[in-house]
Amino acid sequence: MNESQTQLEGAPLIAPSSTDHPLYDSVVEACRTVYDPEIPVNIYDLGLIYTVEINEENEVNIKMSLTAPGCPVAGEMPGWVGEAIEPLAGVKQVDVDLIWEPPWGMDMMSDEARLELGFM
Repeated sequence: MNESQTQLEGAPLIAPSSTDHPLYDSVVEACRTVYDPEIPVNIYDLGLIYTVEINEENEVNIKMSLTAPGCPVAGEMPGWVGEAIEPLAGVKQVDVDLIWEPPWGMDMMSDEARLELGFM
């Protein structure tokens, strides 16, 4: 890292998820129902969902990326994720932020996704 980068030393590039929140597993399952139209694997296993943050008011904030900035569904994908999560019992509201740092890479895919796409 060089000095021009604003990343704090030792700070994670991807913010941690609220894995201990009671809604976490249902939110992840909802994310698994959303697919990139060009890839037959859900966006969660592709590694496009970077952070699932759920606060005490059950407000869900998703930080996600896309396989490429020029992705044809870039404008629609965050809406699809929001629509998948909003109907869940207990969820108060959903915000989906599209972020590009760190850039998505194939190493972010789950083993299941790699297997499905023939990379293993």
